[in-house]
Parts: sequence; structure tokens; C-alpha cells
Amino acid sequence: MNGGFSPLEGFMSEADYKNVIDNLRLADGSLFPMPITLDVSREDIERLSLASGTRIALRDPRDEQALAIITVEDVYRPDQVKEAIEVFGADDPAHPAVAYLRNKVKEYYVGGKVQAIQPPTHFDYVALRFTPAELRAHFKKLAWRRVVAFQTRNPMHRAHRELTVRAARQRQANVLIHPVVGLTKPGDVDHYTRVRVYEAIMAKYPNGMGHLALLPLAMRMAGPREAVWHAIIRKNFGATHFIVGRDHAGPGKNSQGKDFYGPYDAQDLVMKYHEELHIEMVPFQMMTYLPSTDEYQPVDEVPKGVQTLDISGTELRRRLKTGAPIPDWFSYDAVVKTLRESYPPRPKQGFVIFLTGLHGSGKETIAKALQVTLNQQGGRSVSLLLGDTIRPDLDTPYSASAEEHSKNLQRVAFVASELARAGAAVILAPNAYKQAARDAIKDTILHQAGPGGNFFGVHVATPLEHCEANDRKGVYARARKGEIRGVPGVDETFEDFERPQLTVDVSKQNIPEIVHSIVLLLETESLL
Repeated sequence: MNGGFSPLEGFMSEADYKNVIDNLRLADGSLFPMPITLDVSREDIERLSLASGTRIALRDPRDEQALAIITVEDVYRPDQVKEAIEVFGADDPAHPAVAYLRNKVKEYYVGGKVQAIQPPTHFDYVALRFTPAELRAHFKKLAWRRVVAFQTRNPMHRAHRELTVRAARQRQANVLIHPVVGLTKPGDVDHYTRVRVYEAIMAKYPNGMGHLALLPLAMRMAGPREAVWHAIIRKNFGATHFIVGRDHAGPGKNSQGKDFYGPYDAQDLVMKYHEELHIEMVPFQMMTYLPSTDEYQPVDEVPKGVQTLDISGTELRRRLKTGAPIPDWFSYDAVVKTLRESYPPRPKQGFVIFLTGLHGSGKETIAKALQVTLNQQGGRSVSLLLGDTIRPDLDTPYSASAEEHSKNLQRVAFVASELARAGAAVILAPNAYKQAARDAIKDTILHQAGPGGNFFGVHVATPLEHCEANDRKGVYARARKGEIRGVPGVDETFEDFERPQLTVDVSKQNIPEIVHSIVLLLETESLL
């Protein structure tokens, strides 16, 4: 809509899509490494009568304002397994974009040119949002002829400031800090906090050297391909140089515990296409701190045997979450203060206790007793989400379909994540007998609850015989008569709970003993 993806003029047709997947090029031969697609379902196609020549309004999901019109060129069914393998390197759900492709993307794509009506309205950081044309005009006004762009989805610290200043010195250029404020990797620091960090760190640059602008982009974490795509985007925004560092846009480890991409694969692919990109890559190694000289150096320039210090993003998030100190050599006081404001002390953080087991296992009795204990403890609100109390609005009866049951569990998980984000203790005891459903609930809590993303799975592993013998509601008897279906232990399998934080059994332990073990677990994590 604004030229940020130029030469692309809309959502990819089948010809463009296939050529991008196979050759990193549009059908006309233009370099473009990332599929940009509009996914629809069979029901959408029929409801909207989608066919070649159809004109459809694209609306803002927040307020239904029409933003653009797409003139449909074609509707096609993509090979999404091939897309995952070619674009992301593997059909591995450990990759967040592959998981999204598998679980969220619909089965058909619509291709066609897009005609803008109006840009989406933003209510946050409006002064930092520029279209490509506006940013190019801004550089012209400042008489900046050489601009080094820096892409990031994380908070910036001393090493990032040193890296960008070095790049500017090397190329005799100014610096564009151009962070992504759209969808990033699950678990990343929220963009509101990050932008406050970027504003704080801009004061550490020499006056007139740098400029901060936000990029509303959904990252794919596609490593090498994404680096080429990012270079194209920054060229469209007026940059002449683009920093590509170690493991650019990498998603972390795959299902085998290995990196998805090599540390400098992204630099290699950008270099391969450098003559076509019309933007110069500035390759950088990871910066590391040398305590002996109180300075940062690229790792490949550090003499052998010299001590170095580093703090990874994972370690930083751990320190923020636990309140552990963050050393001055790593970051600036203003940056740390901003981050601390978004990560309350451990005793003020929310958490979710997820209890699951067979019907009659005692999980709801444990949940109610735990609620009383935590209320007595004080310090935070306690929310109890039990099957009987939430079923009219959120949960499903045993007779519900598997798809309906899964959707409702996600609704419960969403509510729990919002409560935990606000600092509440949430006790969750739904009917979740499939491991995939438990994993989905855990992922929602970890990735959407912010600092309240503290998840504890408790398997109430009371044997079926004990559950059935103490079934006061007659659920098992009715299931064995065929009056109701979908009862775990009768006509549904209760799958093994993988890697719970705690396993308990009311046939061997009393309720106070079990509640105390949960309290000790929370105390061990410094949450009480």
C-alpha cells in the first residue's frame, strides 16, 4: 500500500508465489525472497464469490474501516509443506512461522493487485511512524546522503549502540534505527516497552547522528531469506546501507536442539544478491565486552586468551523476570529502568497453576483448597477457572466435538493469560485430556501473559479405579451405558501428561499435603 514491499504491488498470484518459493524471484524476474499472501478458506471463497476480476475491500479488523481494494487475479491452493521447507528451511513446528503456517493459515491463497484507500490509523508513537516516501523526504531534508539502517526486534543495549556507531564510522554515514513493531517471535519483549528503550538509547548517540523510525512489519524469522527481504524494505525506505549481523532473523533451535540456520548464512545470501539489491550490506560479527579494557569489540577481533563477557537475550529475560542484577557494562541505567517497569518483582508477577486429570481425580477439590490457601497468603488476587463454573461461557461438556473442545480450551487459556498478565494467581482445571491441548494452553500462557507467563503443570494422576469408585455425579456409569460420549477412561484416552512440574495422586496423598507441595513449588520459584 505504501511502497514498502516494492516491486510487489499486492498479494502474490500463483505464478509469483511459486517463483518466489523456488527461485526467490517474482514471475517477472524481480528479486523478492518472501511469499506475501492473503489466505482464505473454502467458505470465504464461496461467501465472497472470489474469482478472477472480483474486487474486494480489505478492512481494518479493529474498526472495519476500508483500507484498500484487491482486484483478484487468481485463487489457488498452495503447497504449504513445500513453502515451509523452502522458505524456513524445514517443516518443523519448533519454528514459530511454520507453527503459524500449520495451525493458523487457511488452505487457499488469493492473488491480486492492491489499491490503497487510506492508511491504518495508529494511536501509539505516531511521530515515529513514516511511510517510505516520508522517510526518504526526511533524509533529504536533513541532507543525509548515506544512511546505515539497523533492524531489531529486541531492546537495544551498549553493544548495539557500539555496533551501529562503528558501522556509521566505517561508511561515513548516519544511522537509522528501524525496529520492527509488528508480529515478532513469541515471548519477545512487547513493542511498547521496546520503543521506550529505543527512545532512551537514542540520547546516547552523538547529536545528529541517528534517527528512530518504526517499521510495522510481521517478522517471519526466516533467517537468510528474511535478511534479503529486510534489505529490500530498507532500500525502499531510503537507506543506502544495511547492517546484517550474526544469525539475522533466526528463530533459535529446531526440534533436534540445533540452530535452524548457520550464524552467517544470512550474510552469505545477502552478499550473493548484492548487485541487485542496490543497498550495501554492512556485515558485523557479534559484539562482546572486554572487562580488561572496558570496551566492546567484534568477537573475531578479540585476541586469543582475552576474557570476554556476554549476556544472551534469554539470560536477560531471566534476570528481568527474577529481578537479578543487570551489570552496567551491559546496558544503560535508563534502559534497565524502562525494562524493570515492565517486569514487576517476582512476588508481584502473575502465574497459572494448571491442574489436569481424569474426572473425579480430585483436581477441582485441590483447586478450591489451593484458592483458599493463596487467598490467605495475600499479595495478589486469585482467580479460579473450573469446569463447572466456566462451562456455560467458556468450557465444553464431554459430548462436544474435538474441534469445539480445542477452541474452548484456547478461550480458557486466553482468559487465564490476561488475568496472569495483570498479576493474578490463576488456578485452571479444565477437561484437557490431549497433550496437544495442554501444550497449546501452556504456549498461550508463556507467550501472551507477559511477565505473568509463569506456568506450572500439575498432573493429578489418580488411578481410574479410584476415580470411578468415587464418582458422585455418575459420569462413568452414564458413559459405560452409552448415554454420554467423550469421557476419558471410557471411550477417550487420557494421554500421558508430558513433563509436568508436579505429579500428585489423591489415592495416596491427602488434599492439604498436595496443596502444600504446590505452595512449595511456588515458593521455590520466588513467587510467594
